[in-house]
Amino acid sequence: MQKRKSLVRKRILIAGLKYGFGFCVLGWVLWRNWDGLQAVIQRHFVEGEPIHYIPLIIATVVYSVGVLLTFVRWHLLVRAQELPFTLGNAMRLGLLGLFFSTFLPSSVGGDIPKAYFIARGQTRRTVAVATVMIDRAVGLWGLCLLVALLGMIFWTGGMLEAQAAQTLQSIILGSIAICVVSAGVWILLGYLPEWRAQRFAGRLTKIPKVGHSAAEFWRAIWMYRRKEVSIILALLLSLVGHVGFVLTYYFSALTVFKADQIPSLTTHFMIVPIGMAIQAGFPAPGGVGVGEYAFGALYKLVNSQEVNGVLGALVQRVITWAVALGGIIIYSCMRPSLPQTNKEEVNAVLEEADSCPAPA
Repeated sequence: MQKRKSLVRKRILIAGLKYGFGFCVLGWVLWRNWDGLQAVIQRHFVEGEPIHYIPLIIATVVYSVGVLLTFVRWHLLVRAQELPFTLGNAMRLGLLGLFFSTFLPSSVGGDIPKAYFIARGQTRRTVAVATVMIDRAVGLWGLCLLVALLGMIFWTGGMLEAQAAQTLQSIILGSIAICVVSAGVWILLGYLPEWRAQRFAGRLTKIPKVGHSAAEFWRAIWMYRRKEVSIILALLLSLVGHVGFVLTYYFSALTVFKADQIPSLTTHFMIVPIGMAIQAGFPAPGGVGVGEYAFGALYKLVNSQEVNGVLGALVQRVITWAVALGGIIIYSCMRPSLPQTNKEEVNAVLEEADSCPAPA
């Protein structure tokens, strides 16, 4: 009992530190850009200049549609493994995951409840958990693919901003390299015998601390290597969704700035995916603090005002908070209360999924 209480206190302390660190970084970013922020406050709240509501509405709608597409993508990946799972359940658990991803201090916070609840209702728990992991991987790969595809189009069409062309070209080349390498690995997997895949998974489980997770991720990739059509469709949905997320940030910035005060839309398609990846990987609630810093730094990288990038990120964060809160309200209406569970039960389900053999 004492050990359990100690573990609970430790987890609360770690969560508190993550919240504290994230908001401390946010405070530092605001202090660093205070002169520019003060000018915007003076303009809109003292002099009475109205914000641009049309871009704000567009950003909110586009973001909401992009989020819904991620739920559809996950449903597609689950059904590819012939698991009984409705689109309604995907929407319901997706809304729950969105809330946790936005407010839980972890880079994979939203994945934990999704993995738990889908595994709880399936007999093939390993496969169920793997769908959540591969969905995240497809989303991240879609970010790189978006930059690579649009970057080549913008570059060859002479649409890159001249003052930031060299920086943008480096980003494009880096994205192309990641896509080519990952595509090469994906193709080579098709020639790997199943017995070797099983043996490799067994070796991964022996890695201290991260072995089970590494093996599970490998099994997820191996399962979906035989589901090429589903992966292609999921990637297409990912691309469309990420276009929506880029537009969300662009219109968020237009809420407080004019078009000539921020980088062009083509430039946003090159830098916003990088900011999204950094924000998603930081273990604070919704990447708070580091997300604002990243977008400010990216604006500065393309010779724009850092404070403008920070403010665009702040507007976007307000939108994500509003949508996540609205989503949990909708979730509550769809299902009034969560089943009574505890953290130990969640961990037991996920550990059981990790230890199961890979599906045939």
